[in-house]
Amino acid sequence: MPVEIPKDKWPGTVRAVTIGATAAEGGTRTRTVTVGGQKAMPFMHFEAETPYAPVVAVEIQDQFPQDWSGLLLQAWGDAAHDPAAWAKAAEAAGADLLQLSLSQTGADGKPLTPAAAVATVKAVLAASGLPLAVFGPGQADLDNDLLVAIAEATKGERLLLGVCEDKNYRTIVATAMANGHLVTARTAMDVNLAKQLNILVSDMGLPLDHVIMDPTTGALGYGIEYGYSVMERLRLAALQGDAMTQLPMLVTVGFETWKTKESKVGEGVPAQWGDWLARAIHWEVTTAVALLESAADIVVLRHPESVRRVKAAIADLMAV
Repeated sequence: MPVEIPKDKWPGTVRAVTIGATAAEGGTRTRTVTVGGQKAMPFMHFEAETPYAPVVAVEIQDQFPQDWSGLLLQAWGDAAHDPAAWAKAAEAAGADLLQLSLSQTGADGKPLTPAAAVATVKAVLAASGLPLAVFGPGQADLDNDLLVAIAEATKGERLLLGVCEDKNYRTIVATAMANGHLVTARTAMDVNLAKQLNILVSDMGLPLDHVIMDPTTGALGYGIEYGYSVMERLRLAALQGDAMTQLPMLVTVGFETWKTKESKVGEGVPAQWGDWLARAIHWEVTTAVALLESAADIVVLRHPESVRRVKAAIADLMAV
């Protein structure tokens, strides 16, 4: 006797958001990335078609990241010294999207100038045709100065600018609106905080199909359970019809996992932890796949082998 699988029918739909613009659309990208559009929970293909697969972004830095694990620096080799070369290497490794992280200071040790930041962004855009996200160094005033200059210099490219937080969202949203870009809205792990920031961004007039949520998370063993539940509840609220949560989500998996002791330390740890490189890659991949299944649309990774494995997992999940 056949068993009928119970199916949920949701009234809400996640907005589709496109990052990047081709020449025909006023930009210079050779391809764009679209995420969102879901009408069911992740990979529940028997309930509703998943129109766009989740994507993998690779984080690159504007300067050589001396605080990164030696495993990562070894994997990227000389490319890590040049953001344009790094962009090409990340594209060759299978990235769908690039995330360029800006530093607080330039090579001279002084605060990074808008002109230097613009030059780096233009070099990356020239080196790779992938869509680009640009994240400031995380200081509100400096982020505003850098991102305004970058937005104006790359008008029409549909960059993803980050990060918008409650303390600086006004400036970043305004420059995104004026120059045809998108923003990343980041909050602490809390459903209500995420929704409130989306409301504030929307009230400024930026269409919600120009917004990606970053609800933040923890790595495997470091708060991932709570991050998972927050993302799951945000997606459930979206599907239930809450317009202010109907946005795709991005999580910076590489940043979270490669600062854990299990990934960063190769000596002075229990022998039972096994091979350092294998362990570190497993940490990044396991965190990423778990968060994809909780509703992440974009996972930002750091190791090229993690990119390969997570893309393979996405292909398997989309094929079921």
